[in-house]
Amino acid sequence: MAVCGIDDLVKLISRLPGLGPRSARRVVLFLIKRRESLMVPLASSLRSTAEGIKTCTICSNIDVLDPCYVCRETRRDVSIICVVEDIADLWALERTSSYRGLYHVLGGTLSALDGVGPEDLSISGLVNRASSAEVKEVILATSATVDGQTTAHYIAERLNNSDVKVSGLAHGVPVGGELDYLDDGTISAALKARRVI
Repeated sequence: MAVCGIDDLVKLISRLPGLGPRSARRVVLFLIKRRESLMVPLASSLRSTAEGIKTCTICSNIDVLDPCYVCRETRRDVSIICVVEDIADLWALERTSSYRGLYHVLGGTLSALDGVGPEDLSISGLVNRASSAEVKEVILATSATVDGQTTAHYIAERLNNSDVKVSGLAHGVPVGGELDYLDDGTISAALKARRVI
């Protein structure tokens, strides 16, 4: 096995999101100074994760087991499926501990510009899952972008003939947000989604 030079390690780490060459050098120096306590365990963990990672055949989440930890958890509400664009969105929702249903990861959004059509996403798998008698609601948690909303509308249309309630996340003013700092689209969405107090 070839030994990776320090410069090669810096180049690899600088390809991670949010890290440029200078930050990568600092990370590499930090790891080298903690070679036994951090660098060696990190390398081992990266290798075992890379070799063991699996895509869940039910929801398309990633885990070292298939089905994933979410689909295996027996205390989940199987009557609700939350549809997300990517695994990062699933992790963000899980971090809140406020949702206890199941998920479905699409693997992106529809985008004519990028050549991403319905066949490139796991929409058919979602439609199959939603046809189960157990499923009562599908929450479309796609982003508020044009592609995200196009994807949500397409999925809602595909689920139109099923007996499930299709809902979407509310969009608007975030908790603690001040109107002066929000963009026009967010303010418009908040006005449209207003509720009686």
